[in-house]
Amino acid sequence: MPDQTAATIAARLDRLPPSRTVWTIIVLISLGGIFEFYDLFFTGYVAPGMVGDGLFKPESLGFLAGLSVLKVAGFGTFVFATFAGLWVGALIFGQVADRFGRRAVFTGSLLWYMVCTAIMAFQTSGLALDIWRFIAGIGIGVELVTIDTFISEIIPRGERGKAFAVNQFITFLVVPLIAFLAYAMKGSKPFGLDYWRVLILIGSVGAVVVFALQRGIPESPRWLARHGRMAEAEAIVADIERRVVAETGAALPPLQPAAPEEEGAGSIMEIFGAEYLRRTIILSIFNMAQVIGFYGFAAWVPTLLIHRGITVTHSLEYAFIIAIANPFGPLLGTVFADRIERKTQIIGALVVMTVVIGLFAQSSAPPVLIALGVLFTLASNVMSFAYHGYQPELYPTRIRARAVGFVYSWSRLAAAFAGLAIGVLLARYGVPGVAVFIAVAMLVGIAMIALGPSTRGLALEQINH
Repeated sequence: MPDQTAATIAARLDRLPPSRTVWTIIVLISLGGIFEFYDLFFTGYVAPGMVGDGLFKPESLGFLAGLSVLKVAGFGTFVFATFAGLWVGALIFGQVADRFGRRAVFTGSLLWYMVCTAIMAFQTSGLALDIWRFIAGIGIGVELVTIDTFISEIIPRGERGKAFAVNQFITFLVVPLIAFLAYAMKGSKPFGLDYWRVLILIGSVGAVVVFALQRGIPESPRWLARHGRMAEAEAIVADIERRVVAETGAALPPLQPAAPEEEGAGSIMEIFGAEYLRRTIILSIFNMAQVIGFYGFAAWVPTLLIHRGITVTHSLEYAFIIAIANPFGPLLGTVFADRIERKTQIIGALVVMTVVIGLFAQSSAPPVLIALGVLFTLASNVMSFAYHGYQPELYPTRIRARAVGFVYSWSRLAAAFAGLAIGVLLARYGVPGVAVFIAVAMLVGIAMIALGPSTRGLALEQINH
């Protein structure tokens, strides 16, 4: 029989009015997400330094050097290692948050990232960089799955969309910072180190700060209740309620009828059962498609600009200008995130990305390229916060991290191969070849999301029945 006490815990969270108390928790969780984006986006900006230092010549790739694709892609092996690690982290280890808790895994994966990334920054061969990049990526893959799961479970249902918009606004603030640092430090040796090594180390130093702040994050009451730890769940919710009442000076709204989740084993196999298989297929294919556009432009924008006739120096300058737009997509989204159906936001953004990348491939004037780059970035980031909020809504608490890890892992795997593919397409067909690749992927993403269920304004427990 479904546990009515656990349902009541969920209903008490959903009735909470907007408050500084809950949003402080969301901000602290979001700070952890900065490092997935830092890790993802510094790839394109450290590339010139690594290649310039001769770390990714074909002979530096060890047993991989015989593969002609890798000889063409060069730096693509580092990109491949990045997303291969993220894939393993999301697919194999993403489920640990369902077993050990959201807060514990959030903290552990952050520590993993700090240590492995610091070690990576001091490697002296392309192969060693690839290996540590892969290991660090595992920790980041676990972290992002946990963050999405965590936010969906702790925020009231009427603010879930806005929570993911704010989450991504905070995380995307790091993108223009990376672009600026790369542009300002290029060719220098801060502290006697190559600039790209310092750029990598900055991520580890920042992670130490977030690691110190994570004490202010409670465990997910929904997860505690699901695991029979009712007293702990009750204590956390009661404390949040007390602080919200003190902050707002008003009594809490009455409880709405609670819809308990159906009981289940909490096994990964549930996502392939009759109830969730359709959602799993849709989201898996969508994730493979969306990352080609999102990553294919964002991480390769300096190189794409060079192929449109911009010099290396100016490409970094223009890429920085485009990167400034990253936080503004989610910031704009806070206005409509809970007013427009999540599916509609995702599809609309994908349509804009499809059109803009086609125009970008045909343009050569710097002002036009910058404007199109900004527009593509805004649309891709609206798509990003909307789908990060959408995925965890579609599965119950008992398998949420497992399910999100599984479907999201396909974006990491697709990105690993997309990095190699984009290198090959640029070499053979230029930016138009990349644009066709991205546009087709966006159309596939549109088709998939159109088949998904609606979620706006519904309790997680209602969506999952």
